[in-house]
Amino acid sequence: MDAAPISGPTELPRTSRALGLAVAAGIVLLHVAVNLTTPYGFQRDEFLYFGMGQHLQFWRMDFPPFIAVVANVSRSILGESAAAMRFVSALAAAAMAYAVISVARRLGGRAYAQLLTAACLLTSPLFLRAGSLYQPVVFDQLWWTLGLYSIVRLQESGDRRWWLALGLVGGIGLLTKFSIAFFGFSVLVALLVTRERRTLLTPWPWLALALALVLGSPSLVGQLRLGFPVVGQLHDLQAVQLARVTPFDFTLGQLLLTGPAFLIAVAGVAALLASPHRAHLRVVGWTALAAFATLLLLHGKHYYLGPIYPVLFGIGAVVVERSWTGARGRALRVVAMATPCAFGLAVLPIGLPFLPPPRMEAYVRAIGLTDVVNRTNTGRILRLPQDYADMLGWEERVAAVTRAYRALDPVRRAQAVIMADNWGEAGALDFYGPRYGLPGVVSSSGSYWFFGPGSKPGTVVVIIGEKEASLRRYCNRVTVAERITNDWTVPEEQDLSVLVCEGPRGTLQQGWPGWAGRN
Repeated sequence: MDAAPISGPTELPRTSRALGLAVAAGIVLLHVAVNLTTPYGFQRDEFLYFGMGQHLQFWRMDFPPFIAVVANVSRSILGESAAAMRFVSALAAAAMAYAVISVARRLGGRAYAQLLTAACLLTSPLFLRAGSLYQPVVFDQLWWTLGLYSIVRLQESGDRRWWLALGLVGGIGLLTKFSIAFFGFSVLVALLVTRERRTLLTPWPWLALALALVLGSPSLVGQLRLGFPVVGQLHDLQAVQLARVTPFDFTLGQLLLTGPAFLIAVAGVAALLASPHRAHLRVVGWTALAAFATLLLLHGKHYYLGPIYPVLFGIGAVVVERSWTGARGRALRVVAMATPCAFGLAVLPIGLPFLPPPRMEAYVRAIGLTDVVNRTNTGRILRLPQDYADMLGWEERVAAVTRAYRALDPVRRAQAVIMADNWGEAGALDFYGPRYGLPGVVSSSGSYWFFGPGSKPGTVVVIIGEKEASLRRYCNRVTVAERITNDWTVPEEQDLSVLVCEGPRGTLQQGWPGWAGRN
Protein backbone atom coordinates (compact mmCIF):
# COMPACT_ATOMS: atom_id res chain seq x y z
CA MET A 1 0.00 0.00 0.00
CA ASP A 2 2.32 2.71 -1.26
CA ALA A 3 1.22 5.47 -3.56
CA ALA A 4 1.76 9.20 -3.43
CA PRO A 5 3.96 10.48 -0.59
CA ILE A 6 2.30 11.77 2.53
CA SER A 7 2.71 15.50 2.54
CA GLY A 8 0.52 18.45 3.35
CA PRO A 9 -0.76 21.04 0.91
CA THR A 10 0.69 24.51 1.14
CA GLU A 11 -2.76 25.97 1.84
CA LEU A 12 -5.08 24.05 4.12
CA PRO A 13 -8.73 24.26 3.05
CA ARG A 14 -10.97 26.04 5.52
CA THR A 15 -13.65 23.36 5.13
CA SER A 16 -11.22 20.73 6.42
CA ARG A 17 -10.65 22.68 9.60
CA ALA A 18 -14.41 23.01 9.99
CA LEU A 19 -14.78 19.23 9.75
CA GLY A 20 -12.38 18.75 12.65
CA LEU A 21 -14.22 21.32 14.75
CA ALA A 22 -17.56 19.66 13.96
CA VAL A 23 -16.26 16.25 15.07
CA ALA A 24 -14.81 17.75 18.25
CA ALA A 25 -18.10 19.48 19.07
CA GLY A 26 -19.99 16.25 18.42
CA ILE A 27 -17.76 14.36 20.84
CA VAL A 28 -18.40 16.89 23.60
CA LEU A 29 -22.16 16.77 23.03
CA LEU A 30 -22.14 12.96 23.00
CA HIS A 31 -20.34 12.68 26.34
CA VAL A 32 -22.42 15.39 27.98
CA ALA A 33 -25.64 13.71 26.81
CA VAL A 34 -24.53 10.32 28.14
CA ASN A 35 -23.46 11.75 31.48
CA LEU A 36 -26.73 13.64 31.88
CA THR A 37 -28.75 10.45 31.43
CA THR A 38 -26.50 7.64 32.64
CA PRO A 39 -28.03 5.19 35.15
CA TYR A 40 -24.59 4.86 36.78
CA GLY A 41 -22.78 7.05 39.28
CA PHE A 42 -19.13 8.00 39.63
CA GLN A 43 -16.49 5.32 39.25
CA ARG A 44 -14.20 4.28 42.12
CA ASP A 45 -11.09 5.90 40.66
CA GLU A 46 -12.91 9.18 40.14
CA PHE A 47 -13.60 9.43 43.86
CA LEU A 48 -9.89 9.01 44.55
CA TYR A 49 -9.05 11.92 42.23
CA PHE A 50 -11.76 14.10 43.74
CA GLY A 51 -10.37 13.24 47.18
CA MET A 52 -6.85 14.12 46.07
CA GLY A 53 -8.19 17.53 45.11
CA GLN A 54 -9.75 18.00 48.54
CA HIS A 55 -6.42 17.07 50.17
CA LEU A 56 -4.23 18.80 47.58
CA GLN A 57 -0.59 19.39 48.48
CA PHE A 58 0.87 20.32 45.10
CA TRP A 59 4.49 19.50 45.98
CA ARG A 60 3.80 16.55 48.24
CA MET A 61 1.54 14.09 46.43
CA ASP A 62 2.09 10.38 45.87
CA PHE A 63 0.44 10.78 42.47
CA PRO A 64 0.99 13.43 39.75
CA PRO A 65 -1.17 16.39 40.86
CA PHE A 66 -2.70 17.54 37.55
CA ILE A 67 -5.82 15.41 37.98
CA ALA A 68 -6.41 16.77 41.49
CA VAL A 69 -5.98 20.40 40.44
CA VAL A 70 -8.38 20.06 37.51
CA ALA A 71 -10.91 18.30 39.77
CA ASN A 72 -10.93 21.32 42.08
CA VAL A 73 -11.29 23.77 39.19
CA SER A 74 -14.12 21.78 37.59
CA ARG A 75 -15.92 21.39 40.90
CA SER A 76 -15.75 25.09 41.74
CA ILE A 77 -16.85 26.29 38.29
CA LEU A 78 -19.27 23.63 37.02
CA GLY A 79 -20.55 21.82 40.11
CA GLU A 80 -20.59 18.22 41.24
CA SER A 81 -22.85 16.42 38.76
CA ALA A 82 -21.45 13.63 36.57
CA ALA A 83 -21.80 15.79 33.46
CA ALA A 84 -20.02 18.69 35.17
CA MET A 85 -17.15 16.74 36.72
CA ARG A 86 -16.55 14.79 33.50
CA PHE A 87 -16.91 17.77 31.16
CA VAL A 88 -13.17 18.39 31.06
CA SER A 89 -12.62 14.75 30.02
CA ALA A 90 -15.02 15.30 27.15
CA LEU A 91 -13.04 18.40 26.16
CA ALA A 92 -9.80 16.41 26.25
CA ALA A 93 -11.33 13.71 24.02
CA ALA A 94 -12.54 16.41 21.61
CA ALA A 95 -9.14 18.11 21.53
CA MET A 96 -7.49 14.78 20.76
CA ALA A 97 -9.89 14.17 17.88
CA TYR A 98 -9.27 17.65 16.46
CA ALA A 99 -5.49 17.15 16.71
CA VAL A 100 -5.46 13.83 14.84
CA ILE A 101 -7.84 15.09 12.17
CA SER A 102 -5.41 18.00 11.81
CA VAL A 103 -2.58 15.48 11.34
CA ALA A 104 -4.51 13.82 8.51
CA ARG A 105 -5.30 17.22 7.01
CA ARG A 106 -1.72 18.46 7.18
CA LEU A 107 -0.46 15.27 5.55
CA GLY A 108 -2.73 15.90 2.59
CA GLY A 109 -5.78 13.95 3.68
CA ARG A 110 -9.05 15.10 2.18
CA ALA A 111 -12.54 14.71 3.60
CA TYR A 112 -12.51 10.90 3.36
CA ALA A 113 -9.23 10.53 5.29
CA GLN A 114 -10.40 12.93 7.97
CA LEU A 115 -13.75 11.18 8.36
CA LEU A 116 -12.03 7.79 8.52
CA THR A 117 -9.73 9.17 11.24
CA ALA A 118 -12.76 10.33 13.21
CA ALA A 119 -14.51 6.97 12.67
CA CYS A 120 -11.50 5.09 14.04
CA LEU A 121 -11.57 7.17 17.22
CA LEU A 122 -15.32 7.18 17.70
CA THR A 123 -15.72 3.43 17.23
CA SER A 124 -13.05 2.40 19.71
CA PRO A 125 -14.30 1.39 23.18
CA LEU A 126 -10.97 2.57 24.58
CA PHE A 127 -11.38 6.19 23.50
CA LEU A 128 -15.11 6.32 24.14
CA ARG A 129 -14.69 5.03 27.70
CA ALA A 130 -11.74 7.31 28.45
CA GLY A 131 -13.68 10.42 27.43
CA SER A 132 -16.68 9.50 29.56
CA LEU A 133 -14.81 9.20 32.88
CA TYR A 134 -12.83 11.65 34.99
CA GLN A 135 -9.52 9.79 35.01
CA PRO A 136 -5.96 10.58 33.92
CA VAL A 137 -6.30 8.13 31.00
CA VAL A 138 -7.93 10.56 28.57
CA PHE A 139 -5.43 13.32 29.43
CA ASP A 140 -2.55 10.88 28.98
CA GLN A 141 -3.96 10.00 25.56
CA LEU A 142 -4.17 13.71 24.71
CA TRP A 143 -0.57 14.48 25.74
CA TRP A 144 0.84 11.54 23.75
CA THR A 145 -1.24 12.65 20.77
CA LEU A 146 -0.02 16.24 21.03
CA GLY A 147 3.53 14.97 21.47
CA LEU A 148 3.33 12.98 18.23
CA TYR A 149 1.60 15.93 16.57
CA SER A 150 4.57 18.10 17.58
CA ILE A 151 6.95 15.57 16.04
CA VAL A 152 4.95 15.54 12.80
CA ARG A 153 4.98 19.35 12.65
CA LEU A 154 8.69 19.38 13.47
CA GLN A 155 9.49 16.95 10.67
CA GLU A 156 7.16 18.60 8.17
CA SER A 157 8.23 22.19 8.80
CA GLY A 158 11.80 21.84 9.99
CA ASP A 159 11.02 24.49 12.62
CA ARG A 160 13.07 23.45 15.64
CA ARG A 161 10.77 25.37 18.00
CA TRP A 162 8.45 22.39 17.83
CA TRP A 163 10.94 20.72 20.17
CA LEU A 164 9.78 23.17 22.82
CA ALA A 165 6.17 22.20 22.15
CA LEU A 166 7.22 18.57 22.66
CA GLY A 167 8.87 19.53 25.96
CA LEU A 168 5.77 21.43 27.06
CA VAL A 169 3.56 18.43 26.37
CA GLY A 170 6.02 16.13 28.13
CA GLY A 171 6.01 18.34 31.22
CA ILE A 172 2.23 18.46 31.44
CA GLY A 173 2.22 14.71 30.82
CA LEU A 174 4.57 14.23 33.76
CA LEU A 175 2.15 16.24 35.89
CA THR A 176 -0.62 13.88 34.77
CA LYS A 177 0.72 10.32 34.69
CA PHE A 178 4.13 8.73 35.06
CA SER A 179 3.45 6.62 31.97
CA ILE A 180 4.56 9.62 29.91
CA ALA A 181 8.02 8.16 30.57
CA PHE A 182 7.17 5.33 28.15
CA PHE A 183 6.47 7.94 25.50
CA GLY A 184 9.75 9.76 26.17
CA PHE A 185 11.72 6.52 26.09
CA SER A 186 10.04 5.46 22.84
CA VAL A 187 10.85 8.78 21.19
CA LEU A 188 14.48 8.41 22.26
CA VAL A 189 14.66 4.91 20.76
CA ALA A 190 13.07 6.21 17.55
CA LEU A 191 15.64 8.99 17.30
CA LEU A 192 18.52 6.58 17.83
CA VAL A 193 17.42 4.11 15.13
CA THR A 194 16.72 6.76 12.48
CA ARG A 195 18.79 9.46 10.86
CA GLU A 196 17.18 11.90 13.29
CA ARG A 197 19.81 10.79 15.83
CA ARG A 198 21.86 13.71 14.60
CA THR A 199 19.42 16.08 16.30
CA LEU A 200 20.71 14.78 19.63
CA LEU A 201 23.88 16.73 18.89
CA THR A 202 21.89 19.97 18.87
CA PRO A 203 20.57 21.76 21.97
CA TRP A 204 16.89 21.42 21.02
CA PRO A 205 16.10 17.93 22.36
CA TRP A 206 17.87 18.74 25.60
CA LEU A 207 15.97 22.01 25.96
CA ALA A 208 12.79 20.00 25.48
CA LEU A 209 13.86 17.53 28.17
CA ALA A 210 14.78 20.35 30.57
CA LEU A 211 11.43 22.06 29.98
CA ALA A 212 9.57 18.80 30.61
CA LEU A 213 11.43 18.15 33.87
CA VAL A 214 10.87 21.70 35.13
CA LEU A 215 7.17 21.66 34.37
CA GLY A 216 6.75 18.16 35.75
CA SER A 217 8.89 18.80 38.83
CA PRO A 218 5.97 18.74 41.32
CA SER A 219 5.42 15.07 40.47
CA LEU A 220 9.11 14.30 40.99
CA VAL A 221 9.43 16.37 44.16
CA GLY A 222 6.38 14.67 45.63
CA GLN A 223 7.95 11.27 45.05
CA LEU A 224 11.22 12.41 46.60
CA ARG A 225 9.54 13.83 49.71
CA LEU A 226 7.37 10.75 50.26
CA GLY A 227 10.07 8.16 49.67
CA PHE A 228 9.11 7.21 46.09
CA PRO A 229 5.75 5.54 46.77
CA VAL A 230 5.40 4.92 43.03
CA VAL A 231 7.88 2.06 43.41
CA GLY A 232 5.65 0.29 45.90
CA GLN A 233 2.59 1.02 43.78
CA LEU A 234 4.26 -0.54 40.74
CA HIS A 235 5.32 -3.55 42.78
CA ASP A 236 1.76 -4.10 44.01
CA LEU A 237 0.38 -3.60 40.52
CA GLN A 238 2.85 -6.09 39.10
CA ALA A 239 2.04 -8.69 41.73
CA VAL A 240 -1.76 -8.40 41.55
CA GLN A 241 -2.51 -7.46 37.93
CA LEU A 242 0.40 -7.13 35.50
CA ALA A 243 1.82 -10.57 36.20
CA ARG A 244 -1.35 -11.99 34.66
CA VAL A 245 -0.85 -10.15 31.35
CA THR A 246 0.80 -12.40 28.76
CA PRO A 247 2.19 -11.17 25.41
CA PHE A 248 -0.80 -12.82 23.73
CA ASP A 249 -3.24 -11.07 26.09
CA PHE A 250 -1.55 -7.72 25.46
CA THR A 251 -1.63 -8.14 21.68
CA LEU A 252 -5.19 -9.42 21.61
CA GLY A 253 -6.19 -6.53 23.84
CA GLN A 254 -5.15 -4.08 21.13
CA LEU A 255 -7.67 -5.65 18.76
CA LEU A 256 -10.43 -5.68 21.37
CA LEU A 257 -9.92 -2.04 22.30
CA THR A 258 -9.64 -0.61 18.79
CA GLY A 259 -11.44 -3.19 16.60
CA PRO A 260 -10.98 -2.91 12.82
CA ALA A 261 -9.35 0.49 13.31
CA PHE A 262 -6.28 -1.43 14.46
CA LEU A 263 -5.63 -2.31 10.80
CA ILE A 264 -5.72 1.38 9.86
CA ALA A 265 -3.08 2.07 12.50
CA VAL A 266 -0.94 -0.84 11.23
CA ALA A 267 -1.23 0.57 7.70
CA GLY A 268 0.04 3.88 9.03
CA VAL A 269 3.05 2.33 10.75
CA ALA A 270 3.88 0.18 7.72
CA ALA A 271 3.75 3.19 5.41
CA LEU A 272 5.97 5.24 7.69
CA LEU A 273 8.61 2.52 7.94
CA ALA A 274 8.55 1.09 4.41
CA SER A 275 8.07 4.02 2.06
CA PRO A 276 11.06 6.15 1.03
CA HIS A 277 8.60 8.99 0.44
CA ARG A 278 7.80 9.09 4.14
CA ALA A 279 11.30 8.80 5.57
CA HIS A 280 10.99 12.21 7.25
CA LEU A 281 8.16 10.82 9.41
CA ARG A 282 9.81 7.49 10.13
CA VAL A 283 10.55 8.56 13.69
CA VAL A 284 6.78 8.44 14.38
CA GLY A 285 6.59 4.83 13.19
CA TRP A 286 9.56 3.79 15.29
CA THR A 287 8.11 5.54 18.31
CA ALA A 288 4.98 3.41 17.93
CA LEU A 289 6.97 0.18 17.60
CA ALA A 290 9.21 1.05 20.54
CA ALA A 291 6.18 1.78 22.75
CA PHE A 292 4.56 -1.51 21.73
CA ALA A 293 7.73 -3.52 22.42
CA THR A 294 8.40 -1.78 25.75
CA LEU A 295 4.91 -2.34 27.14
CA LEU A 296 4.81 -5.89 25.79
CA LEU A 297 8.04 -6.77 27.60
CA LEU A 298 6.90 -5.06 30.81
CA HIS A 299 3.54 -6.90 30.81
CA GLY A 300 1.66 -3.61 30.61
CA LYS A 301 -2.12 -3.53 30.54
CA HIS A 302 -3.41 -3.43 26.99
CA TYR A 303 -4.86 0.07 27.34
CA TYR A 304 -1.44 1.50 28.29
CA LEU A 305 -0.58 1.53 24.58
CA GLY A 306 -3.79 3.35 23.69
CA PRO A 307 -2.28 6.86 23.39
CA ILE A 308 -0.14 5.78 20.43
CA TYR A 309 -3.12 5.03 18.18
CA PRO A 310 -4.86 8.36 17.41
CA VAL A 311 -2.05 9.81 15.29
CA LEU A 312 -1.55 6.43 13.62
CA PHE A 313 -5.25 6.43 12.72
CA GLY A 314 -4.76 9.78 11.00
CA ILE A 315 -1.69 8.64 9.07
CA GLY A 316 -3.25 5.29 8.15
CA ALA A 317 -6.40 7.03 6.92
CA VAL A 318 -4.34 9.17 4.55
CA VAL A 319 -2.60 6.03 3.27
CA VAL A 320 -5.96 4.37 2.58
CA GLU A 321 -7.30 7.46 0.81
CA ARG A 322 -4.27 7.84 -1.44
CA SER A 323 -3.60 4.18 -2.12
CA TRP A 324 -7.08 2.93 -2.91
CA THR A 325 -8.09 4.72 -6.08
CA GLY A 326 -10.20 3.86 -9.09
CA ALA A 327 -13.51 1.98 -9.03
CA ARG A 328 -12.16 -0.95 -7.02
CA GLY A 329 -10.32 1.36 -4.67
CA ARG A 330 -13.46 3.38 -4.00
CA ALA A 331 -15.31 0.17 -3.11
CA LEU A 332 -12.52 -0.80 -0.72
CA ARG A 333 -12.66 2.64 0.86
CA VAL A 334 -16.36 2.17 1.54
CA VAL A 335 -15.53 -1.13 3.28
CA ALA A 336 -12.72 0.53 5.23
CA MET A 337 -15.16 3.13 6.53
CA ALA A 338 -18.13 0.83 7.10
CA THR A 339 -16.27 -1.89 9.00
CA PRO A 340 -15.15 0.18 12.02
CA CYS A 341 -18.51 1.95 12.06
CA ALA A 342 -20.35 -1.39 12.27
CA PHE A 343 -17.98 -2.52 15.01
CA GLY A 344 -18.50 0.75 16.86
CA LEU A 345 -22.27 0.41 16.85
CA ALA A 346 -22.00 -3.16 18.13
CA VAL A 347 -19.77 -2.25 21.08
CA LEU A 348 -21.17 1.23 21.82
CA PRO A 349 -22.73 0.12 25.14
CA ILE A 350 -19.32 -1.21 26.17
CA GLY A 351 -17.72 2.17 25.52
CA LEU A 352 -20.42 4.41 26.98
CA PRO A 353 -22.44 3.71 30.18
CA PHE A 354 -26.02 4.28 29.01
CA LEU A 355 -27.63 0.83 29.37
CA PRO A 356 -28.91 0.10 32.92
CA PRO A 357 -27.32 -2.91 34.65
CA PRO A 358 -29.89 -5.60 33.74
CA ARG A 359 -29.93 -4.61 30.07
CA MET A 360 -26.15 -4.25 30.03
CA GLU A 361 -25.70 -7.74 31.45
CA ALA A 362 -28.11 -9.16 28.87
CA TYR A 363 -26.44 -7.26 26.01
CA VAL A 364 -22.93 -8.49 26.77
CA ARG A 365 -24.26 -12.04 27.09
CA ALA A 366 -26.13 -11.71 23.77
CA ILE A 367 -23.00 -10.68 21.85
CA GLY A 368 -21.03 -13.50 23.51
CA LEU A 369 -18.36 -11.37 25.16
CA THR A 370 -19.09 -11.91 28.86
CA ASP A 371 -15.80 -13.71 29.50
CA VAL A 372 -13.86 -10.91 27.83
CA VAL A 373 -15.71 -7.68 28.61
CA ASN A 374 -16.70 -8.55 32.19
CA ARG A 375 -13.33 -9.96 33.25
CA THR A 376 -11.65 -7.98 36.04
CA ASN A 377 -7.99 -7.08 36.41
CA THR A 378 -7.61 -10.11 38.66
CA GLY A 379 -9.34 -12.52 36.29
CA ARG A 380 -12.80 -12.75 37.88
CA ILE A 381 -15.95 -12.60 35.76
CA LEU A 382 -18.58 -10.09 36.90
CA ARG A 383 -22.15 -9.45 35.82
CA LEU A 384 -21.04 -6.11 34.33
CA PRO A 385 -17.82 -4.64 32.92
CA GLN A 386 -15.57 -3.75 35.85
CA ASP A 387 -15.78 0.01 35.30
CA TYR A 388 -19.58 -0.16 35.29
CA ALA A 389 -19.71 -2.41 38.35
CA ASP A 390 -17.47 0.14 40.07
CA MET A 391 -20.02 2.92 39.40
CA LEU A 392 -22.78 1.48 41.56
CA GLY A 393 -23.85 1.90 45.17
CA TRP A 394 -21.45 4.55 46.42
CA GLU A 395 -23.95 7.08 47.71
CA GLU A 396 -25.96 4.28 49.34
CA ARG A 397 -22.83 3.29 51.28
CA VAL A 398 -22.34 6.88 52.40
CA ALA A 399 -25.98 6.99 53.52
CA ALA A 400 -25.45 3.82 55.58
CA VAL A 401 -22.40 5.33 57.29
CA THR A 402 -24.45 8.47 57.96
CA ARG A 403 -27.18 6.46 59.70
CA ALA A 404 -24.60 4.76 61.91
CA TYR A 405 -22.96 8.10 62.71
CA ARG A 406 -26.26 9.82 63.56
CA ALA A 407 -27.31 6.90 65.77
CA LEU A 408 -24.52 7.79 68.19
CA ASP A 409 -25.38 9.98 71.15
CA PRO A 410 -24.08 13.58 70.89
CA VAL A 411 -21.01 12.98 73.08
CA ARG A 412 -19.83 9.93 71.14
CA ARG A 413 -20.70 11.57 67.84
CA ALA A 414 -18.47 14.53 68.67
CA GLN A 415 -15.59 12.11 69.27
CA ALA A 416 -16.29 9.90 66.26
CA VAL A 417 -13.87 9.39 63.37
CA ILE A 418 -15.23 8.23 60.02
CA MET A 419 -13.00 5.60 58.41
CA ALA A 420 -13.05 3.56 55.19
CA ASP A 421 -11.31 0.33 54.33
CA ASN A 422 -10.38 1.36 50.77
CA TRP A 423 -9.83 4.58 48.88
CA GLY A 424 -12.98 4.17 46.80
CA GLU A 425 -15.12 4.19 49.91
CA ALA A 426 -12.99 6.97 51.39
CA GLY A 427 -13.33 9.11 48.27
CA ALA A 428 -17.10 8.59 48.17
CA LEU A 429 -17.36 9.63 51.83
CA ASP A 430 -15.25 12.72 51.12
CA PHE A 431 -17.37 13.59 48.08
CA TYR A 432 -20.88 12.97 49.42
CA GLY A 433 -20.12 13.33 53.12
CA PRO A 434 -20.53 17.12 53.43
CA ARG A 435 -24.08 17.02 52.10
CA TYR A 436 -24.88 14.35 54.71
CA GLY A 437 -23.22 16.29 57.51
CA LEU A 438 -20.31 13.87 57.95
CA PRO A 439 -16.84 14.94 59.10
CA GLY A 440 -13.82 14.26 56.91
CA VAL A 441 -12.87 10.65 56.32
CA VAL A 442 -9.69 8.81 57.35
CA SER A 443 -8.31 5.82 55.49
CA SER A 444 -5.03 3.95 55.35
CA SER A 445 -5.60 2.90 51.73
CA GLY A 446 -3.78 4.30 48.70
CA SER A 447 -3.22 8.05 48.61
CA TYR A 448 -5.35 8.45 51.73
CA TRP A 449 -2.54 6.97 53.81
CA PHE A 450 -0.46 10.07 53.04
CA PHE A 451 -3.28 12.37 54.14
CA GLY A 452 -2.78 11.06 57.67
CA PRO A 453 -5.02 10.02 60.60
CA GLY A 454 -6.35 13.49 61.44
CA SER A 455 -6.37 15.03 64.90
CA LYS A 456 -9.02 12.98 66.73
CA PRO A 457 -7.63 10.04 68.73
CA GLY A 458 -10.26 7.56 67.52
CA THR A 459 -12.10 6.94 70.77
CA VAL A 460 -15.10 6.11 68.57
CA VAL A 461 -14.63 4.99 64.98
CA VAL A 462 -17.38 4.42 62.41
CA ILE A 463 -15.83 2.34 59.65
CA ILE A 464 -17.12 0.83 56.42
CA GLY A 465 -15.63 -2.15 54.59
CA GLU A 466 -13.60 -3.64 57.43
CA LYS A 467 -14.21 -7.19 58.67
CA GLU A 468 -15.48 -7.49 62.21
CA ALA A 469 -12.90 -10.10 63.21
CA SER A 470 -10.05 -8.00 61.84
CA LEU A 471 -11.22 -4.85 63.62
CA ARG A 472 -11.27 -6.60 67.00
CA ARG A 473 -7.48 -6.53 66.93
CA TYR A 474 -7.71 -2.75 67.35
CA CYS A 475 -10.89 -2.25 69.39
CA ASN A 476 -12.25 -3.67 72.63
CA ARG A 477 -15.86 -3.33 71.48
CA VAL A 478 -17.15 -3.69 67.91
CA THR A 479 -20.81 -3.25 66.94
CA VAL A 480 -22.31 -4.03 63.55
CA ALA A 481 -24.45 -0.99 62.69
CA GLU A 482 -25.51 -1.91 59.13
CA ARG A 483 -24.91 -4.45 56.39
CA ILE A 484 -25.06 -3.49 52.70
CA THR A 485 -25.33 -6.01 49.88
CA ASN A 486 -25.29 -5.43 46.12
CA ASP A 487 -24.35 -8.19 43.71
CA TRP A 488 -24.09 -5.84 40.72
CA THR A 489 -20.92 -4.24 41.98
CA VAL A 490 -17.32 -5.47 42.28
CA PRO A 491 -16.64 -8.39 44.68
CA GLU A 492 -15.10 -6.32 47.49
CA GLU A 493 -18.18 -4.07 47.61
CA GLN A 494 -20.90 -6.73 47.34
CA ASP A 495 -21.24 -7.47 51.06
CA LEU A 496 -20.16 -4.68 53.38
CA SER A 497 -20.60 -3.91 57.05
CA VAL A 498 -20.66 -0.55 58.76
CA LEU A 499 -19.01 -1.08 62.14
CA VAL A 500 -18.68 1.05 65.24
CA CYS A 501 -15.37 0.56 67.04
CA GLU A 502 -15.00 1.76 70.65
CA GLY A 503 -12.31 1.34 73.23
CA PRO A 504 -9.34 1.33 70.84
CA ARG A 505 -6.01 -0.09 71.94
CA GLY A 506 -4.14 3.18 71.48
CA THR A 507 -4.86 6.32 69.51
CA LEU A 508 -5.06 6.46 65.73
CA GLN A 509 -1.96 8.65 65.72
CA GLN A 510 0.03 6.09 67.72
CA GLY A 511 -1.12 3.15 65.62
CA TRP A 512 -1.07 4.84 62.22
CA PRO A 513 2.18 3.26 60.97
CA GLY A 514 0.66 -0.14 61.67
CA TRP A 515 -2.40 0.66 59.61
CA ALA A 516 -0.26 1.04 56.49
CA GLY A 517 0.03 -2.70 56.05
CA ARG A 518 -3.70 -3.30 56.21
CA ASN A 519 -4.42 -2.37 52.56
